[in-house]
Amino acid sequence: MKTYIVVGGSKGIGNAIVQSLLENNKVINISRSKPDYTHDNLTHHDCDILNDDLPEIANADGLVYCPGSINLKPIKRLSLEDFRADYEINVIGAVKAIQQYLTILKNGNDPSIVLFSTVAAKLGMPFHASIAAAKSGVEGLVKSLGAELATTLRINAIAPTVTNTELASKLLRNDKMIENITERHPMKKILEPQDVAGMAEFLLSEKAGSISGQVFEMDYGIVSFKI
Repeated sequence: MKTYIVVGGSKGIGNAIVQSLLENNKVINISRSKPDYTHDNLTHHDCDILNDDLPEIANADGLVYCPGSINLKPIKRLSLEDFRADYEINVIGAVKAIQQYLTILKNGNDPSIVLFSTVAAKLGMPFHASIAAAKSGVEGLVKSLGAELATTLRINAIAPTVTNTELASKLLRNDKMIENITERHPMKKILEPQDVAGMAEFLLSEKAGSISGQVFEMDYGIVSFKI
């Protein structure tokens, strides 16, 4: 049984990842709120990733960093503070977690790190300047650390399209908006958190042992296809 640290595992994609991993592993969840369930294999630490000290953890085989943001505004309405806030939660928070737990991860069993980007880092989309810039930083981090830590551990990222979570609720707040976003995707679907959790679980597993420094688009074709 492996031990995984999930930062931001109480809601959305993070919650789906925690639930998926709990079937066969121990999970340490670090977030501002507790998951709304208990499990013998689940340990929770209350923590604000940007403002609190991260808890000391004795051992772990993997780290998943889930906190993110969806801050969609025209460039003239985006303040410098918007850019700083998006960079802080998406990049600096991930760096803080990696630095805190790198030593124990190096001693883990086939250790792996999974971060999160967005399809907007590859596909130019209006009103995404701040989040696309921040997530591009995540992708650069994955590439650089993948090379730096190549003999020690693996690191990859998932770049989902719109996913049916609380974070995306403003984009999916009624049936018409859901229909419009679904139709924009060539495969005529949008993601559910469980879809993304399956990819995260794969990237953490030994089945992905040859994969590092990669960004995997889960996009229902919106980046790759023009139909």
